[in-house]
Amino acid sequence: MVQYYKNINRKTLEIEQPEGANWINVTPPFQENEIDKLSDALNISRDFLADTLDIEERSRYEIEDGVKLIILKTPVENKSLNESDAYYITIPIAIIITESNQVVTVNSFENVAIRRFLTTFAKRHPERPNMMVLKIFEKVVMDFMEVLKEINHRRNILEQKLYDANRNEELLYLMRIQKSLVYFVTALRSNELLLMKMDRTNFLNCDEEEREFLSDLIVEFSQALEMADTYNTILVSTMDAFASIINNNMNLVMKRLTSITILISVPTLIASFFGMNVKIPYEGQMFGFYAAIIMSVLAATAMVLYFNKKKWF
Repeated sequence: MVQYYKNINRKTLEIEQPEGANWINVTPPFQENEIDKLSDALNISRDFLADTLDIEERSRYEIEDGVKLIILKTPVENKSLNESDAYYITIPIAIIITESNQVVTVNSFENVAIRRFLTTFAKRHPERPNMMVLKIFEKVVMDFMEVLKEINHRRNILEQKLYDANRNEELLYLMRIQKSLVYFVTALRSNELLLMKMDRTNFLNCDEEEREFLSDLIVEFSQALEMADTYNTILVSTMDAFASIINNNMNLVMKRLTSITILISVPTLIASFFGMNVKIPYEGQMFGFYAAIIMSVLAATAMVLYFNKKKWF
């Protein structure tokens, strides 16, 4: 699906044709030959439009025949049905600046950053493609920050459940969070390097205001990367600690069960002596039955007191 937007009187309006559009957004589902038609209409290399269809595409930039391509990673919720997959993954966004200064964004999935950009598009320098590109960068790093905070909140909730856990279910949830953080650390590091290289080479031919904004974005991406690294380190330590806690909880359960088994076995042993087919004191007398009961209770009580003293319960 291809959408054409133009800013008219500080309002974002969708138009039918690419001519006169300030921003062109390409999202799935793709109709037959839609990419080829857009490539011919805007005089853009088809490879530029199709690169982001590969979700493993790395962050980079290049220029060909006056058309500039920038690819960076952004987080999206993982829709996989596999319960062991990460909660979030990262996908590439392609940002293309044509020779006529039109901005084209190509997404392999719907993502929050582009929706946020749409809400502010009319208010943010539509006649300046460089600023539009930088604003998309800003929405991407904001998206990373918010998802990282949500992931950290999930981790805190799971930690509370793990204190009394004897199963591995909560650890599996933490593992899914850790996978998400690995995606984020890798993507944020590549995005940060991309922006630093763009700043160093002045790829966008930015003016002083735009370069200052780009420098601020580099700092924000660095902060997001540091957050992801910190959360990942905390999560690894948490998983190791709670794996030990779960093992310890299981050991306590086994120790209690063993103690209960011993307590039951002693009265059983005493009763077995009185049930043997041999001569024993008080045989054939009612007192013999009461004697077995009293001895069993006394033995069990003595063992309970001993186990409590040793803190085995």
